[in-house]
Amino acid sequence: MKRLMTLAILILATCGLLGFSANRLLASDNTGGGDNVLNLYNWGDYIDPALITKFQKQTGIHVNVETFDSNEAMFTKIKQGGTSYDLTVPSDYMIEKLRAAHLLKPLDKSRLTGLNNFDPRLMNLDFDPDNRYSIPYFWGTLGIVYNDKMVKPGSLQHWNQLWSPKYRNQIMLVDSARDIMGFALASNGDSMNTTSSAQLLAAKNKLNRLSPNVKAVVADEIKMYMAENEAAIAVDWSGEAAEMMANNSHLHYVVPTEGSNLWFDNLVIPKTAKHYKAIYAFLNFMMQPKNAAQNATYVGYATPNKKAQDLLPKSVRSDPQFYPNDQTMAHLQIYKNLSPVMVGKYNDLYLEFKMHH
Repeated sequence: MKRLMTLAILILATCGLLGFSANRLLASDNTGGGDNVLNLYNWGDYIDPALITKFQKQTGIHVNVETFDSNEAMFTKIKQGGTSYDLTVPSDYMIEKLRAAHLLKPLDKSRLTGLNNFDPRLMNLDFDPDNRYSIPYFWGTLGIVYNDKMVKPGSLQHWNQLWSPKYRNQIMLVDSARDIMGFALASNGDSMNTTSSAQLLAAKNKLNRLSPNVKAVVADEIKMYMAENEAAIAVDWSGEAAEMMANNSHLHYVVPTEGSNLWFDNLVIPKTAKHYKAIYAFLNFMMQPKNAAQNATYVGYATPNKKAQDLLPKSVRSDPQFYPNDQTMAHLQIYKNLSPVMVGKYNDLYLEFKMHH
């Protein structure tokens, strides 16, 4: 998601990973290439390159990949309309914002094969009723990563435990206003989408009290630090946790049962789209269970494709922290698209906490 943060916007052409400019991407629409081109606007390192190669060989459709590092940057680029993207991958709340701005085209479900492969729990959600505009791509949670060399296995299960004095200078936080404010709200039993000034202020003041335990607030490098035993605990997203755990067998991931964030990244067709034959060929290709499973293995996040889950190793598909049970799912909250004023309030309070830290 938002979750794979690149330090700069990288522009890639998949074959040979050669850079191309937006102008060249635009030119591809005017060179008689017809529908044998697909312009994909995606998060960095968020698709297995081998799948793109396979798709190109099977279909003869050339895929241009351009990447973004935040939902907001993607929204701005789509709104400007200068580049004719065919597919992009917004998160849940951003779909609401794109819809409200009339920047999405509805799916033609008569051209889709494989919608019945998806977990029904992950379809028809509030941010896109009846999946009129979106197909789920990956999903995950916000949770706690801990190192069993420094934290007793199984002893850290809840947000409020992070405030324990025994974790002084031992916690790393991912640099994300909505998520850090969000877990503080959840720890108070408040909604992670609250618009209550009193609840937000209480969450920020509680974060201030966490400061002695916070070693650092960092971005993508949090994965390296945790893999190298630099801290006992991190608050981060499930996919980042999976990558850390793959590099350090002492790391574990926990989703607090009292509540946390449930997020989705989704394939949508922006208003700039032109290559419909290529769009539907690609969507159908990515919905095939074998391909979805391969992509999940590469990226490390949970696949919403139930038939693809069945192809994953049992240790992965039966891990309740990455594929939570119904009881945990019932307490997870999807971020809503808050007003600009309210987003500003979350950001301001978060910045105050960082400055206090």
